[in-house]
Order: sequence, then structure tokens, then C-alpha cells
Amino acid sequence: MSNAASRFAAVYAVLTAAHEVADHWVQVDEDAGHKGDAGPEGVRACVRHVATYTATQGAALWAANRALGLGVKPGRAVAALAVSAATHYYADRHGGHWRDETPTGLVRAAHHIGKGKWLRRDPNAGYLLDQSWHKGWIAIAAAIAA
Repeated sequence: MSNAASRFAAVYAVLTAAHEVADHWVQVDEDAGHKGDAGPEGVRACVRHVATYTATQGAALWAANRALGLGVKPGRAVAALAVSAATHYYADRHGGHWRDETPTGLVRAAHHIGKGKWLRRDPNAGYLLDQSWHKGWIAIAAAIAA
């Protein structure tokens, strides 16, 4: 595939599909329930989840690159996966804290830009903000890969 725009679109689709599979099918319930906990147990749960998440995205990108001839260079793929993994870890360490009285990190940023009322009103707001954060960074990762 010679066109960078087409490569970007294909990589974004592959990484997004893999994200959905990794977040909802591959992630084990124990990690999902504890990845936002304080302390080393929360860190370990999040690291385990992000490891399987990244492996899922990596396998999907490798398969698509090979089967479709996308022309994604290995170094770019690694850089893209690193961006996706790091930003996924950052968001998921705050998972489950969207309604905290004293928000930190990503949740504090959401409150700072005016999402606090939505977070208090809508029980789905945190999940939607989390998923849109991931997909925004997946787009950046796809651009890196392309």
C-alpha cells in the first residue's frame, strides 16, 4: 500500500477493532475491577491489562500488515503501539474514579474542561470519556504507524 492516508485508515481500523476486543473480551474481570486501585496491586492489574491490550493490538496490526500488504515499518509499529499502551495505561489507572470528590489525573482534566456536571448526571459519561480518550490516541498511533 503506497498511500499514507490509506495506510492510516487501515491501521486506525485495525487498532480500533483490536482495542474493542482487548478491552471487552481479552481483559480479565479481576484486572478490570482493580486497575484503578491505589497501590501496587492496582498498578499490577493495570500493567497486566495493558500488556494483553498491547499484545492484542500488536497481533492484529502484524496480521493486517502481512495479509493486506500495508507497508507498516516495524519501528513505526512499535512506536505506535507504545503510544497506545502508555496512554491506555494512564487513562485506566484513573478508571472507576470518574465520580471521585477530589479527582486526579485524567478525571481532573475532564472536570477542568467542564465535564464534571455531565459526570455527576450521567452514569455512562466516565466510560464514554475513557473510550473517546483511547480512540483519540489510537488515531495518533495510527498516524505514527502510517
